[in-house]
Amino acid sequence: MKICVVGAGSIGGLLGVKLALAGHDVTLIARGPNLAAIRANGMKLVMHDGAEFVARNVKATDRIREAGPQDLVILGMKAHQVEPVVDDLPALMQDDTVILPMQNGIPWWYFQRHGGPHEGKIVASVDPAGRIAAAIDPKRLIGCVVYPAAEIAAPGVIRHIEGERFPVGELDASMGGLESERVKAVAATLVGAGFKSPVLPSIRSEIWLKLWGNLTFNPISALTHSTLVDICQYPLTRELARKMMKEAEDVAAKLGVAFRVDIDRRIAGAEKVGKHKTSMLQDIEAGRDPEIDALVGAVIELGNTVGVPVAHIEAVYAMVKLLGRTMKEEKVYVRAHPII
Repeated sequence: MKICVVGAGSIGGLLGVKLALAGHDVTLIARGPNLAAIRANGMKLVMHDGAEFVARNVKATDRIREAGPQDLVILGMKAHQVEPVVDDLPALMQDDTVILPMQNGIPWWYFQRHGGPHEGKIVASVDPAGRIAAAIDPKRLIGCVVYPAAEIAAPGVIRHIEGERFPVGELDASMGGLESERVKAVAATLVGAGFKSPVLPSIRSEIWLKLWGNLTFNPISALTHSTLVDICQYPLTRELARKMMKEAEDVAAKLGVAFRVDIDRRIAGAEKVGKHKTSMLQDIEAGRDPEIDALVGAVIELGNTVGVPVAHIEAVYAMVKLLGRTMKEEKVYVRAHPII
């Protein structure tokens, strides 16, 4: 299969290496030192157990149009990085090309092929002008939820932290649901590369389950410089996370989504991950633009849409947005330093 990974960062790099080693024709879209390292040495993956793999047979470019038509296009960048590339994506398309978005949080396509009173509504938090929704045909999309955690250890080197699940699903039943050949083919491709990829009847329910943790633990960790286990074991932040989760659960319920686990079990799962820094905390410490709106702002937007108050989420959102703006305006990163 010809596969283009647009955004060969932590998750895109993890997928790119494993898919290439599984025998697929993989093109990585990268830039800067990461691109130079991949071109020189291939892309290296260090697994959580210390096993190391190098994919030397990958193509790498910073020009999407150079990749040519693909069978599968994986959008591996963060939510706010999708819009800048949409004008180049048509160069990757052929008649049956499938697009697999890998963004965390509420996706731009949430209300596409959704049905009901909100059908086609633009999620302004992640697609303010509606450009992404207008540029990408929703018929090409298969939903996916990203559970693995990984990080860029060095240019051209990805460190896998934990997780291997990439559940997938059609956006609606009219595309064949569980029985569509294309969703089964995408799942089989991921499984063949060493991942777990169950095909789900309701991908939006799984999005909310993952988002449940991201919208709480990510901003709290960014504001407090604490790891998952710290947040879960400190009573005040544990209770704040619980209240934010309850508000999100109420919003999801209004949209017809039910969670298959309860809040306590979700918090316990995060606690078991241990001393892990969330992606938002990693961004804050590295001076990168944190992914706030898809993870937090979009939930506030959906709460307003369905008339559910989300006061705790709004308070945390206001603080982490100000932190992000301050970093951008003052061109700084925020990192804890030991007291000497």
